[in-house]
Parts: sequence; structure tokens; C-alpha cells
Amino acid sequence: MPNRIGRIRRIMLHEWRSLSADRTLWAVVALSALSIGYAVYNGMTWARAQQASVRAITEERERKIARARAEVLRYEQQLAANPSASPAPALPREARIYTIANSYDAALPPAPLAALSIGQSDLYPPYTNISMWNSRVNLFAEIENENPLNMLNGRFDLAFFIVYLYPLLIIALSYNLISQERENGALQMLLAQPVGLRTFVTGKILLRLSLLLALTTGLSLFGVFLSGVNLSAGGVGARVLLWIGAVALYGIFWFALAVAVNAFSGSSAANATALVGAWLLFTLVIPSLLNLAVTTMHPTPSRVEFINTIRRAANDTNSKGREALAAYYEDHPELATGDQEKNLKDRDFIYWAVNNEVAQRSEPLLARFDEQLAKQQRLVNRYRFLSPAIITQDALNDIAGTGVERYTRFRRSVERFHEEWKGYFVPKMFQDIKLTSTDYDTYPQFRFLEEPTGAIARRALTSLLGLSVAAAIIGLYGFRALQRYKAAG
Repeated sequence: MPNRIGRIRRIMLHEWRSLSADRTLWAVVALSALSIGYAVYNGMTWARAQQASVRAITEERERKIARARAEVLRYEQQLAANPSASPAPALPREARIYTIANSYDAALPPAPLAALSIGQSDLYPPYTNISMWNSRVNLFAEIENENPLNMLNGRFDLAFFIVYLYPLLIIALSYNLISQERENGALQMLLAQPVGLRTFVTGKILLRLSLLLALTTGLSLFGVFLSGVNLSAGGVGARVLLWIGAVALYGIFWFALAVAVNAFSGSSAANATALVGAWLLFTLVIPSLLNLAVTTMHPTPSRVEFINTIRRAANDTNSKGREALAAYYEDHPELATGDQEKNLKDRDFIYWAVNNEVAQRSEPLLARFDEQLAKQQRLVNRYRFLSPAIITQDALNDIAGTGVERYTRFRRSVERFHEEWKGYFVPKMFQDIKLTSTDYDTYPQFRFLEEPTGAIARRALTSLLGLSVAAAIIGLYGFRALQRYKAAG
């Protein structure tokens, strides 16, 4: 075993000397460095823009709340100083329910490794507006209801480079692993040496894999440092290790495939054609077919139908606004404590009742959207192992914190908070309760709880296990087939 390791080291050293004298290696390195550098820069630019957007929204919300609290506190101090003043101080608008309950921005904190994989960040806005008046229909009106495979694709970032361009670089360095020696007549001399063909191929593969992996992970980590990620923060170090593991396994898969193709004793041109064909199959054809399958088997309801349903519900309910409010009182007798006759004529209360009725009537269609999207996601999860590109893209997005799971978690958190928000303010509105300065310290606050790193690691490792099994099977087949190659040589 030590002798075999020593031979592999000597082969790697010899390969390095040969490759370093070849312009192909430096062309691949230069192309890789430029592509990775631009991908990391593009991802960092996008992540910083998202961070700035979320920070600006959060700061503006806090400033607005502070100003409103100060106005209400000033009003309370005036009343306390002169309770019998005539006329009484005017009630500030900040003391009315509508002022604060009408708008609250719930923001999704930036993902820890978002600079490496933009993922779905360019499809999903990083925040949504919560209002006492809106319904679940309005919460994510800007979010595209689309199938999971479309949501995997995004801008040119490091994940895009790894999934689509990284295999092409591997193909450029490995399509002629053995065929080159055969075509230049050096194979017979090689087979006459005390070094086995498998050992020779292993050394060549290890050198190429080490070069590309070092280049990819090195620039990735450099991008992480530049983006200001705190590696000592909880779970970030584990995510970085998972990312490196995913990149390494994806590269191993393509090198294993290259060995299997080279083992068929084909020419360099035939090997290159077969490997590029496999790249097209795994990165474009299978994802496209799976995309077609999920949309055909589980189509989402028509957007036109969805919009028309909401419009019809709104038109029908607007014409019967007072009836809708009266029906709401019947369903919620605990709120019938204020001046109901006055409220039945108040346009704000009628508007609330109309919105509530429209939300209830549109809920079945929203449920159908959710059900179909869930079925699509389950279908993609079931058949993602047909393509290493789908496996890797999904895992990288999940590790970076820009995958479907994190956004689904955010969406569900927002929906729960929306119900809590309405549950806090609606009773106060119907009971004509005015806000006090202390209410600005006790009303609901949105907090997004990150998923435990262990859960993310389990999902990623499950996907990568399938990739590992595929790479192992293809690699073992390729190395065993080298015996036939040796006989043919």
C-alpha cells in the first residue's frame, strides 16, 4: 500500500510537469478564475443589495414607530397635565388603530452564504407588508407561483458556475486521460512499466481534481471573507464544510464518468463527444423533461382564473358591504361591543368586512395552489437523483440558505404572524380602543427563526449520498473496464 501511494505521488508530480507545460491547463485555470471571480462578485453584489434593502426597511420601520410613540406620549402628557382642558387636545392619528395596524414590513434576514448562491432570492422579495386589511392573497402577491425546477435557476453566481461550467472544465482536462497515450503510441510503453493502469489513471485524476477543487473552493472562501460572513457564527462553519463537500462530490462524479468513458478505448474526439453529450443530458435535457413532467402532472391553477375569482368575489361583496359586516358580527359576537349601528355605516369597518369575505372566498383557490406546488416539489424530490445537476443545485441552494425550504419557512412564519397581527388589532378596532404609548412596546413583532443547521445538513447529506453512490458505481465500473482497455492496448 505505501508503495502504491508513492507511485501515485510520482505520477501526480509527472502529470503536473506535463500539464504545466501545456497551454490547455493554463487556459482552463484562467477561464476558471475569471468565471469564479465574476460569479463571486456578482453574488456579493446581489447579497449586499439584499442586505441593504432589508436593513433600510427595518430601520425605517423603527423610526416610524419611534415617531408615533413620541406623538402618543406627548398627547398623554398633555392630558395628564391639564385633564379638564377645553377644548381637549386633539387625538393624534398615531393613537388610532389604523395608523400602525395598516403597515408592518416583515423581513427575511439575509442568508449566511447568499453571496455564493443567489438561489431563489431573485424570485422572492426579502420582505412583505403585513396589514390588518390584507389577506393571505396579498401577502405574497409579488412571489411567483412557479414549479420548483424553475425556482432552482437563477443569476450567474458561484452555484451556477459549479453546476453548469465546472463539469465542462473537468471534461476539458479528462476527456483524453488514456486515449492521448494510445494515440501518440506511449500506451504500450506505459503498460510495460511496473505501474498498473489503474494506478496511473488514479494519479492523473487526483491531480486534476485537486487543482480544480483548490481553485474553486479557494476563491469561494475568499468570496466568503470579502462578503463579511462571520465563520464563527452558529452553523456557518458547518455550512461552508457542506458546500466544499458538495463541490468535491460533484467533481468526483464527473471525473468518474470521464474514467468510464475513457475505458471504452475510444478516440479522444469520441470521448469528448460522449462526455459533452452526458453534460447536455444531465444539466439540460433531464431537468427540462422533469420540469415538463411536474407542470403536466400537477399543473397549478390558471393565474387568470385566480385573478377573476378574486375580482368576482370583490365585486359581489362590495355591493353588499353592510350585509358582509353584519354577517361578520354574527360569526364573531365577541366583537359586538361597540356602536354597531355606527360601525355598519363606517366605510372602514365595511372595507374590513369586504376584505375578509374576499379572503374567505379566495382561500380554496390558494389552497389548490399550495397543494399543486407541494405535489410538484415531492415529484422533483423523488426524481432529482436522475440528474446530478439537480441534486447539486438543490443542495447548494439549501446550504447557502437560498433554497425553497428557507423561503417556505419564511412564508409560513409570515402567515402565522399575519394571523397574530390581526388577532391583536382587529378586536381593538371593533371595540374602538385607542393606542397608548405602552402599546407600541407590546404589539406583535415578527421574528424569523432559522432552521437548525442539523436539519439542513441531513437534507444536503441525503442528496449528496445519492450523488456519492452514483459516482462510486460509475467509478468502479470505469476502473474495472480499464482491464479491457489494457487488453485492447
